[in-house]
Amino acid sequence: MIKKIAKDEWASGLSKLAKTYRLFGPVAERGPDGARTFHNFKALAPGELPDLDLGNTRLSAKSLVFPQSEAMFTYTLDEDRDDHHILKEVPADGMSRVAFGIRPCDAKALAMVRMNFDTPEYKDPYWLRLYEATTFVGLACDAPCPTCFCTSTECGPYHEEGLDLLLCAEGEGLLAKAITEKGERLLADAGWEEAADQDLGARKAAAEGCITSRIGTDQLAEGDLLDLHGADFWEDVAFACINCGTCTYLCPTCWCFDIQDEVFKQEGQRLRQWDSCMFPIFTVHTTGHNPRDTKTQRVRQRFMHKLKYFVDKYEKGIMCVGCGRCVRHCPVNIDIRKVADLMNRYTSDAAKAEQA
Repeated sequence: MIKKIAKDEWASGLSKLAKTYRLFGPVAERGPDGARTFHNFKALAPGELPDLDLGNTRLSAKSLVFPQSEAMFTYTLDEDRDDHHILKEVPADGMSRVAFGIRPCDAKALAMVRMNFDTPEYKDPYWLRLYEATTFVGLACDAPCPTCFCTSTECGPYHEEGLDLLLCAEGEGLLAKAITEKGERLLADAGWEEAADQDLGARKAAAEGCITSRIGTDQLAEGDLLDLHGADFWEDVAFACINCGTCTYLCPTCWCFDIQDEVFKQEGQRLRQWDSCMFPIFTVHTTGHNPRDTKTQRVRQRFMHKLKYFVDKYEKGIMCVGCGRCVRHCPVNIDIRKVADLMNRYTSDAAKAEQA
């Protein structure tokens, strides 16, 4: 089901939705120098529209269901109170939410990350609560970034996995394709009812044709894990890394976190916060021992997790959606595309040597 949304109907529809949903979307912000503009996902103020005239947000949409810092519990240390030293869960926001303008790669990333937070044995209530309360409205990529390589990761500019609704530009208006019942309900709630006799197939093919960056992944599942772990190229790959963590914080499929207590005077809260395998302290044991105490070990961990451990564990391809953020923003130009090709070729060469 594809609907047509005229320019004036877009704003009025959002106003209707704001009565029953919390609205989120890309918002343009100024950088610290005041000159550069970038986009991030924010809660939309009353009457504010999501900015859909963008290449991609600097940070992915994962913060909508996995906040950078999330209060889990509060407590008091005041022994004059009967409830001292008792953890109290922070009340959840029960209002339904809509996230507009999510790129298809970010939506696929959320679906991949769900495999970590929603398993038969363990279900993360904080992550799942926000994920299930959110209707995901995607924005197709008709002009992908030069660093995008999503078509090499079983994704694409019009990919629908993880989305409830997919938007694409049509003149001064929009086309909206409902993918799930949640998407259909959102269209009805917004009053966007005009049917569009459109086929998105040609647009999809044209957008995919704009992506010229490719990576090889076909050999990764076949390679020997220990052999690849001990490959001789990791020192060269890690040489320039400064362990800043930029790649992990920008990555839509990174899910590492830490839990910390913060206390001011006698009031405290327990927080879940993003963490990074790039940081030296990430793997420090309480004994003081650190099993990954060099940057080469940490860089290897990042790429082995994305391109080998995940592949072997889930058998669903690599843990990357090809958004290109880490390529664009790495301060020392480490490129996951080159590392993937390096690992893939190494695995292929090792297989040929074994057969010879």
